[in-house]
Amino acid sequence: MPAAIALFRKLALSLPDAIESSHFNQPDFRINNHIFATLAAQARGCGMVKLTPEQQAAFIAELPGIFEPVPGAWGLGGATLVHLDAVDEATLLGALTTAYHNVVARKSSSKAKRTPQ
Repeated sequence: MPAAIALFRKLALSLPDAIESSHFNQPDFRINNHIFATLAAQARGCGMVKLTPEQQAAFIAELPGIFEPVPGAWGLGGATLVHLDAVDEATLLGALTTAYHNVVARKSSSKAKRTPQ
């Protein structure tokens, strides 16, 4: 499993301006100080990506053995576990990139709302 965790970390940090930080003493990955992925569930062999509920449903429908909602309210909001021992590199990069772009888009959207017209 350490190789799968190292791959998650490598791919997350390959995204433009992504950094590794820590949330509740667990590794997380951020853009503009907003989390798009974590390794909080690494003891279970999982990473987590922040998807929209619609994206989460699509990932799970296509690859149910790889993706599942995080239990509870976070999962209802799109937080999605990725089973690292089952995911291939291209799929993992796709999920991380999707989560990354969600955070970038949300940040851009909130800036646009604050900018006077």
